[in-house]
Parts: sequence; C-alpha cells; structure tokens
Amino acid sequence: MARGGASTEAARSGSAAVSPATLRKLELAAGDLALACLVAMEEHQPWFARLPAEQRSAVLLVTQTGVANFVAWLGERGQSIRLTAEAFRIAPRDLARRLSLRQTVDLVRIATDVFERHLPPLAADEDERHALVEGVLRFGRDIAFAAATVYAGAAETRGAWDARLEALVVDAVVRGPDADGGADDALVSRASTLGWDPDVAVRVVAGSPAPDTAAERLGELRRQAARAGRSVLVGVQGSRLILLLSEPPAGSGPGSDTGEDIGGLVDAFGAGAVVVGPVAGELATAHCSARDALSALRAAPGWPDAPRPVAADDLLPERALRGDTAAHRRLVESIVIPLETAGGELLHTLATYLEGGGALEACARTLFVHPNTVRYRLRRICDLTGRSPFDPRDALVLRTAVIAARLTLGRDPGASA
Repeated sequence: MARGGASTEAARSGSAAVSPATLRKLELAAGDLALACLVAMEEHQPWFARLPAEQRSAVLLVTQTGVANFVAWLGERGQSIRLTAEAFRIAPRDLARRLSLRQTVDLVRIATDVFERHLPPLAADEDERHALVEGVLRFGRDIAFAAATVYAGAAETRGAWDARLEALVVDAVVRGPDADGGADDALVSRASTLGWDPDVAVRVVAGSPAPDTAAERLGELRRQAARAGRSVLVGVQGSRLILLLSEPPAGSGPGSDTGEDIGGLVDAFGAGAVVVGPVAGELATAHCSARDALSALRAAPGWPDAPRPVAADDLLPERALRGDTAAHRRLVESIVIPLETAGGELLHTLATYLEGGGALEACARTLFVHPNTVRYRLRRICDLTGRSPFDPRDALVLRTAVIAARLTLGRDPGASA
C-alpha cells in the first residue's frame, strides 16, 4: 500500500516512474511514432504536404530525435532542456528559414497529440500510464519552449546581421561610388536584402544623434516612416545620425524639397541642425544627396536661426563660404545663368541694388532709369530665381551667387549688358 502510494506520488511529481521494459518498448516504437506524426501533420496542415521531400525528411529526422530524447528524458528529467533543444539543432538551417515559429508550434502540438494516443497503451500498469501522460505533456511544453528559443536566437542573429548590412549601406552612400563604379552593385544588393527598393527616389537626412539614441528610439523612427508609406535606413556615425529616406508614393501625401514633410522624424535627432539633402532619383545616386546634406550640416552653424529641418540648398551661402565648390556651381547655375539668359540687365540691376544697400532710389539713379523700372526688374528676378531681393535671407543668397559667379567666371556677369 505504501509502495503503491509512493509510486502514484512519483508519477504526479514527474519523477522517473517507468520501468526499463516499458522504456525499451518506447525505443522500439520510435520509428512508427515518427511516421504517425508525419501522417497526422499532412492530414491537419495542408501546407506541410507542399514542402519539398528533403524538408519533410528533415521534419521526420527531428521527430525521431524527439522521440528518442523523450525516452531519455523519462529516465533523466534534469536533462530536459539540453535534450529537447538538441532535436532542433540537428535540423537543416533552411528548414528553420522555411517554417515560421507558429507553424513549428503547430507541428509540435500535432506530435504531442500523437504521443498521447500511442504511448499510454505501452505502459505496464496504471502508474506508468499516468507517468507517460504527464511526461508527454511536460515534454511537449519543453519542446515548444526549445523551439521558441531557437527561433529567438535566429531572430537575434538576423537582427544583428541586418543592422550590420544597414550600416554598410549607409556608409556606402556617404562615401559614394568607387572610380570604377563597382560599389553601386554591392550597395544595391545589400539594400535589396534589407527590403529596400533600389529604384525608389531617396534623399539623405543628416544631423546629430540624440543622447539616448537607442534601439527603442530608432524602432519608433522606423514605425513613423512606415506609417507615412516610406522606407528608412539608419546609420549612426559618431556624432552624425544619417537617414536614407524614400520618397512617399505618388498621391499619398505632400512632398517637399525643403524637407518639411518628414514631420516627426526630426524628433529622432539631437540638438542642432537637421539637414535634408535634395532628392536623388535612385539609391545608386543617393551619394549626391548625402554629399550636399553633409556639406550643409558642416556649414549650418553659419545660420543659427535656420529652420529645423532645413534644406541643403537653403544653406548654399554658408556652404560656399566654407569652400564647397558644388555650392558655388549650384548658386551660379540656379541664379546667375537664368538671369544672364533672360537679359534686360537683370543681373546688373541685381548687383547694383544689393551692393547699394537695397536702396531702390539710389539704384535707379546709378542705372539712370526710373524707380519703377528697378521695381519691375526686381520682380522679374524673383520670378526667375524664386528668391526675393526684398527678403534679407534671399538677398544674402542672391548676393553670394553674384560673388560666386565673379570668382568662377573671372568676370563681372551682366556688367557689359
């Protein structure tokens, strides 16, 4: 009586209560149990039958190992974690990539049901039957946890690898292509691996990272971009936080070369300027946007009251003062050349007006024209360049453009007209 009670208590507590003879029966039945599990999986999971033969064989191998481990687990409960995890370590790596965690748990549940139907009849008495039933339930739980652990480890490894790829893509965009253009192929390949469409328009946003730029903050940044229908790649390079931001789909919302439409993404940056580079037609040419954005970021202290974010082209005067030849060229191409092409002494009038302190009457006297003629010419200048000579900031941009033209062309543009 005492021995029977002890045996029942042993079964309830989960300690070993199965005889060697029964364990031997379980070992001999391992192959049939594994095949029964595969038949049940095909019946209850339609997707399982569509797996390639080699992957179904891999599932069979894992199942057979699980049965063998279950037998060992019954006699050595303290080894449950090691033994159940081993069932998943032998699985081919492509099997873990093909099956999701949910699908794996479904297969474990089916195998557990098969075990519950086939194992208890092998017990020698009622105590062993109780031990087997409880053992199946506990082992199934441990198998599920082992599967979750394997998938979590794979996700963590993939996340670390994706972060490295992301950093490589951002770094490649910042550095620009090699002389032979070979870097473009690697850039596109790595970005495609991360799910980035290499043909989508993109621009670079640069600033300083927030003091607490952690995975949570960057995760929120990605979620905000996704809600706006945009893709984003993030790189933290020392004192710089750099974003590659895809343009929103056509018709999904306003786009803006000034970067005003990037909205809450600015919150991911720390103090100081946040500069938005011009739009690049595709990822392979995004280095042009990065070059302008980083040049503007270095020049941003020259305009303390700049808006946040600020377009790289809005900092052309400061960039030119820092010796950015691209900014010199952009000023000449966007302001001086259109005014020279239009003729009518627009450029000469602009230079005279600005260098005369913005006094309209004095400018008219110098040019020997009526003040209304000066007003008309200044309005034409605004229409052609998008910059108003009456606005202090625009006047700085216009005057810097005139100076840049003199330095670049080696003459006073418009003076001979």
